Amino acid sequence: MAQHTLSRPWSDVDASADPAHLVTTLRRRTSSPFHTSYKRRLRNLLHARPGQRFLDVGAGAGTTALALTAETGARAVAADLSLAMAGAARAGGVGTALVADAHHLPFRTGSFDGAWADLVLQHVADPGRVIDEMLRVVLPGGRVVLAALDYGTQVLDIGEPELARRVLALRVDDGVRGGALAHQQPAMLAERGLDDVAAEAHTLVVRDPRTVDHVQGIRDWARTAAHQGHLAPAEADRFVRRFDEAAATGRFTYAVTFFLTSATLPGS
Repeated sequence: MAQHTLSRPWSDVDASADPAHLVTTLRRRTSSPFHTSYKRRLRNLLHARPGQRFLDVGAGAGTTALALTAETGARAVAADLSLAMAGAARAGGVGTALVADAHHLPFRTGSFDGAWADLVLQHVADPGRVIDEMLRVVLPGGRVVLAALDYGTQVLDIGEPELARRVLALRVDDGVRGGALAHQQPAMLAERGLDDVAAEAHTLVVRDPRTVDHVQGIRDWARTAAHQGHLAPAEADRFVRRFDEAAATGRFTYAVTFFLTSATLPGS
């Protein structure tokens, strides 16, 4: 079978088949209890105070920027590569939401009291460059927080372990640019000389497949892989059949770990 890279819609939302659907998916995902919880923790790690200014890199629809302002009185600027996402952020009430490439942030050095990137570095071409840009625009003593899920930690029980592992591995190796980057982010900040580097693991466990499939489309992964030459069609059909059987019998379990990495820029 010919080998092709799996589609990566989150790496370029505007070039995807349906940017509006991705905006809707992001909003649906953000409203889930698990995502609400870890995003609250992300905001807490920024140590924001009234009057300070923060940058949300890869802000999506801007919900976290809005929540930070409401909770702390700090101002939040939303930046996203996608015109569709920046437009959604503005429509949702974010005062400053602009289209910007995270590899070349259009801000002066030391423009912000802190910055964060939530589920962003795993999708960019050069994560190190994005981190360097974030550090450049943050003042000495400011905070940086990175959040990412590590596809390498995925587990899925559909009653056929080897097939499940093969399909999940495709998400690590082909489906996401940096599928296993999340657990490396503490080292990336430490090697850049940041202080107080800390990492937290937050594991999403799903027993109802509808909860995760509506936002991640796990059921479709195998057929997408087969369509693009990574998996035999018969195996893809078997994966879907096993997926549905596990859902119907209560066997289904899926889990993946998110990592929150925080640090402080040297100086004051």
